[in-house]
Amino acid sequence: MQLRYSFRLYPDTGQQDALARAFGCARVVFNDAVRAREEARSAKQPFPSAAELSKRLITQAKQTVERSWLSEVSAVVLQQSLRDVETAYRNFFASLTGTRKGPRIGAPRFKSRKDVRQSIRFTANARWSIISNGRLNLPKIGAVKVKWSRTLPTTPSSVTILKDAAGRYFASFVVDTDPAADAARMPDTDRTIGIDLGLTHFAVLSDGRKINSPRFLRRAEKKLKKAQRELSRKQKGSKNRDKARLKVARVHAQIADARREFHHQLSTQLISENQGIAVEDLRVAELARTRLAKSVHDAGWASFISMLEYKAQRYGRTLVKIDRFTPTSQTCSTCGAKDGPKPLRVRTWSCAACGTVHDRDHNAALNVKTAAGLAVTACRAPVRPGAIPARREETGSHGLPAQAPAT
Repeated sequence: MQLRYSFRLYPDTGQQDALARAFGCARVVFNDAVRAREEARSAKQPFPSAAELSKRLITQAKQTVERSWLSEVSAVVLQQSLRDVETAYRNFFASLTGTRKGPRIGAPRFKSRKDVRQSIRFTANARWSIISNGRLNLPKIGAVKVKWSRTLPTTPSSVTILKDAAGRYFASFVVDTDPAADAARMPDTDRTIGIDLGLTHFAVLSDGRKINSPRFLRRAEKKLKKAQRELSRKQKGSKNRDKARLKVARVHAQIADARREFHHQLSTQLISENQGIAVEDLRVAELARTRLAKSVHDAGWASFISMLEYKAQRYGRTLVKIDRFTPTSQTCSTCGAKDGPKPLRVRTWSCAACGTVHDRDHNAALNVKTAAGLAVTACRAPVRPGAIPARREETGSHGLPAQAPAT
């Protein structure tokens, strides 16, 4: 299973300049490749192959006056930029034909030097390395200081250098993990649990526990409002506006980091404690069109469920998603009688059939667990399996035993 581990970088001034050149060169090659394919499409000619684009846009371009500065960066960075173009077009055509699942995606677009997020990638043949003093040695950039917040489980196969909207630098390593070894790290358990996600409480569990919603965006609204007001008063195109934009981006980055850390800690705890987990298959995009849009985005349910997905696959657990139209809030978890829809203001209700008084969210969590077929797992019956895709974004293993550090 492939995962990504992200670490903060602290390049010095010279290294920041070198990274800026690398970002720019990768962007130019990407745009040249998109332009070449669009020109071929307009002329109704076959698309140029990857080898042809590499020869024309990198090898031959370096020998011209207009593109001679491409030699200042690693050739691997430029080759990976071409690979990104190929991947983008492949996904676009797969989306057109319907072979790619998910929402329809558009054709690749030109990148701008004003993009707030930029990245480059080094594969193994670029000869990058983690040297003895813990720094990341990158070709034609130098040994960059890294904040190692955790250890890498295995030797990484590639590293992506990113610069986000807040001006921070990160190194994202791709590592191959062993599912059997990861599963052995988890404690043996036959517990199962159902989760009802909400806004007042981020999650209500079928065992009665309630996890309060941190509401990171709501808590930072005053600070964010002040930063955005200062940004609106700055003249467009001025350096002061750039500084004000950076302040706004940093506030958003702090909110996102805090939310991501909360999701990591809670998802790891649930995966560690339970063999089977049941959740509702929520359509966050549709919920975000309602009057509760800000609160829905602040909760970040989709990100949390994605973390449960890849951690369940990694550590040998089972995650079951039930249909979002299952009437979990309308059904009595004791007798199974359906009592009809209820407005959100109703937090407790009594079953008309058996008279049981239910907490709305706890009752829903119990019904989620039952609908997923996990209610019998306590008797050691087999848990219903499910195919869970690997998560290929920034991942973590907070709270789990550490492996030996990478050298």
